[in-house]
Amino acid sequence: MKTILHVDLNNFYASVECMYDPTIRGLPVAVCGDIELRHGIVLAKNYLAKAAGVKTGYTIADAKRLCPGLVCVLPHMDRYMKFSAMAKGIYSDYTDKIESFGIDECWLDLGVTDGGVEYASKIRSRIKKELGITASVGVSYNKIFAKMGSDYKKPDATTEITEDNYKQLLWCLPISDMMFVGRATEKKLRLYGINTIGDLANTDTELLDRLLGKNGLLLHRFANGNDTSEVSYLNEAPPVKSIGNSTTAPRDIITDDDVRVTFMKLCESVAARLRKHKMKCYTVAIDERSSELSVFTRQKKLFSPVFTADELFFTAMQLHNENKRAGMRIRSLGVRASSLCSLSGLQLSFYDDEAKQKREALSYAEDEINSRFGRCAVVHGITMLDHELSSFTPCDDRTVEPDRFEG
Repeated sequence: MKTILHVDLNNFYASVECMYDPTIRGLPVAVCGDIELRHGIVLAKNYLAKAAGVKTGYTIADAKRLCPGLVCVLPHMDRYMKFSAMAKGIYSDYTDKIESFGIDECWLDLGVTDGGVEYASKIRSRIKKELGITASVGVSYNKIFAKMGSDYKKPDATTEITEDNYKQLLWCLPISDMMFVGRATEKKLRLYGINTIGDLANTDTELLDRLLGKNGLLLHRFANGNDTSEVSYLNEAPPVKSIGNSTTAPRDIITDDDVRVTFMKLCESVAARLRKHKMKCYTVAIDERSSELSVFTRQKKLFSPVFTADELFFTAMQLHNENKRAGMRIRSLGVRASSLCSLSGLQLSFYDDEAKQKREALSYAEDEINSRFGRCAVVHGITMLDHELSSFTPCDDRTVEPDRFEG
């Protein structure tokens, strides 16, 4: 039986910042966005800040009211990338099957071995000694339980989940602790009395199929320890499953024109990236976050796949108009393309008219011009209505996103 580790670098952003500034070690620290750019929320925090009640997604003002001594620092993506690479260097001394799960987490497949806990201890010790930060490690026989093991006890801990103890350790946990169970799924499951991972594991599969479709069946298998997914090799590019961009606006997005300008800028980027990957999408989704940080996501399945900015924009605006709330002040917008298909082997549709073929040819011409003269050499005219809202470059944005929003 394989031994799989999941290594989670504790409080990664905040821990790295403390390494660069020893004067803030031992203090409650939050990595926060730039207030001047309207990114002024908590993106990550250390345990001292968390103990004071600070949560990811809080505004800086709210966080400081809870924790007056909170030290707020700006994010430095280059530092996090450097530490992430150094951690992978340590992992590579033990295996070449290393799969990233975000910048601060990795699965490691050690092959068939009984020494998983010992290897985990060695890796944790080296991370502490060589990088100056700590890690929690889950040890198990599959990826899902290894990940849940690293979450089970923090910081600086090892948890082994086996075929003999997983029911005792995991089944009593709330359903929200199950990997891939988000807020919407949790709410739906709780309506049917499925409150713990054990409840999920023992729920009739026909009910889960009706509630959640194939995802319900997948979660049922995971809760029962049935995960056969492989750990990828180091630097092996995972298949592209979705392509998206989002932005936090320099001011609240209020009018329909504001929305149109921002969505078109995002759609231009997403469309160009689809064409770069030689793909089209069947599904378009939008994300909107209000100035009060409430979030909603909507998506639409298309009859035929698309890869032009105009087609993405039309669907994005349709989703917005069908779901917009009166008086809502929007802080950030996002557009995402999913249900991707490769252009190679894609059959032409009888419904692809001549006008659509011309739009697609024009998009390739735009790509060629932008590659020669810069990404903004050719843009849609609507983006020029408001230079303040359209001044960002989505593909160059390396903004650190919140690790997750907490309730």
